[in-house]
Amino acid sequence: MPLELPDFPWDLLTPYGDEARTHPDGIVDLSVGSPVDPTPASVREALSAATDAHAYPLTAGSPALREAIVEWYARRRGVPDLTVANVIPTIGSKELVALLPTLLGLGPGDVVVQPSAAYPSYAVGAAVVGATVLTSDEPEEWPAETKLVWLNSPGNPDGRVHSIEFLRTAVARARELGAVIANDECYAELDWSSDEPTPSILHPEVTQGSRRLTLSVYSLSKQSNLAGYRAGFVAGCSDLVGELLTARKHLGLMPPAPVQAAMVAALADEQHVAAQKELYRRRREALVGALTASGFHIDDSRAGLYLWATRDEDCWQTVGALARLGILVAPGSFYGAAGARHVRVALTATDERVDAAVARLSAGRL
Repeated sequence: MPLELPDFPWDLLTPYGDEARTHPDGIVDLSVGSPVDPTPASVREALSAATDAHAYPLTAGSPALREAIVEWYARRRGVPDLTVANVIPTIGSKELVALLPTLLGLGPGDVVVQPSAAYPSYAVGAAVVGATVLTSDEPEEWPAETKLVWLNSPGNPDGRVHSIEFLRTAVARARELGAVIANDECYAELDWSSDEPTPSILHPEVTQGSRRLTLSVYSLSKQSNLAGYRAGFVAGCSDLVGELLTARKHLGLMPPAPVQAAMVAALADEQHVAAQKELYRRRREALVGALTASGFHIDDSRAGLYLWATRDEDCWQTVGALARLGILVAPGSFYGAAGARHVRVALTATDERVDAAVARLSAGRL
């Protein structure tokens, strides 16, 4: 029997994309968060040097990669006490997000909690196993049947950042329920209010001496332009990571050996991450100014690759108005009912395309 999954939401954008492409100067596609800038040369060189990959790679990750992940958490996330038993690589972060309910053995009657504005894969992963999705940002609302809690800080689509205090409260509540709690942290290096990353769910002030049932999910797609490499990892409770590793061995879920080598290079180099952040900062500032001048309000959006923008109208009306200017954005309804009057505007376009969007917003009438 085929799975009963929702339609892929981006298919609904097709007619708006078609309209945007009729603009004389072409489309400015701000609807997806796919990087457009080059992959760092050092990463590409590491990949190339590892292409004699005749043996099967380790599902657990090479020793060098696991050590690089541990060191990165200590250096960049303020998590100093991980070991290689606390980390494993994943094939990007989306497969882990969508498969986690399956790997944890969830099923009908179990509850998966997701944020009020949520990346669709959280709900899809629950649908695959027949679990119930609860949309809630309030830990006291999570019921006894809860088996998995998804947090997303910094948030996609809204760029919201959870404080250490909130993370600590959420972790404590999940443990009361015996539920796994996972924070999807893939935008952590893109905090627009600080040079430091946003708080991790594995920070010692959050975990209070125990990582039990707690996971941090990460991806190098955003900070290092590695979306095409499918390079991610998960870290946290060693017992839980060990259980995930056993399941992943059975399923053959292992990043290719050259990709693992590239990840080691990417994790060791902070300079390219900082440089990429500055590229996005310039694009962000230009779009914020143009959207605000055109009557938009930007909510949250403290971190990440998106602006959560509203004109206080139905999101599809805003999508249509921008498509007539040749600009394609994502409707907030893709991310739940909380986004019905917002659109998500991605920063992942070239400087030339961002400048084109700014010019169109300045000259056009919405």
